[in-house]
Amino acid sequence: MTGRRPLVLLLPALCALVFLLVPLLGLALRAPWRTLPERLSNAEVGQALRLSLMCATMATVVCLVFGVPLAWLLARGELPGAGVVRALVTVPLVLPPVVGGVALLLVLGRRGLLGQYLDQWFGVSLPFTTAGVVVAEAFVAMPFLVISVEGALRASDPRFEEAAATLGASRWYAFVRVTVPSVLPGVVAGAVLCWARALGEFGATVTFAGNFPGTTTTMPLAVYLALETDPADAIVLSLVLLAVSVTVLVTLRERWIRAVA
Repeated sequence: MTGRRPLVLLLPALCALVFLLVPLLGLALRAPWRTLPERLSNAEVGQALRLSLMCATMATVVCLVFGVPLAWLLARGELPGAGVVRALVTVPLVLPPVVGGVALLLVLGRRGLLGQYLDQWFGVSLPFTTAGVVVAEAFVAMPFLVISVEGALRASDPRFEEAAATLGASRWYAFVRVTVPSVLPGVVAGAVLCWARALGEFGATVTFAGNFPGTTTTMPLAVYLALETDPADAIVLSLVLLAVSVTVLVTLRERWIRAVA
């Protein structure tokens, strides 16, 4: 059976491959390659690129600060109901991003459950701001980091941390000097996936942060706008997002599969 490929399976597989690759090929064929550098240096395109890179990076930092401790808690914290908590943490993976944006708006909006107090007490309003973009992107991207880091923690040997404790190391010192270095490849992989997901976020961003050029118009939103005014710019921005996605997935595919498994 090793070298035999049943025709009944081969034909649907090829059809699926064509279905997935032809749209991407069409995008590459219709790209304005001759004017690509000029269009990338266009003020509006460049503005969207810079804003996207900045917000995706800040969202990744937020995810690292809060996501790594959460992954540790799920993997090593012996948390009651950890299965339920893990399921809730991964909900943004399957939740429609627009629904996530609505949820953020109801909680962090000016009349939201928490947003009203942020506005009244501190004068902070997150919706329709650049900070709102970062919050929306972090919300949808954090599960990628948590899953990757939790998988790395479960695969690492906890006896090294126990040995550090017997030598007098505090829990924090053992975490920083023993745990983190042992799972660093998983943290890096999760951070890259998190950054790529934040870079391509659309639904939660447009719902919670709006679409204001220079403030909240990231690359996915700029693609949507450019389709109505200048499709060539939309293709250029789409190519940038496609290149980032392909690079990340090709680089981290095997590590991501192992982390999920």
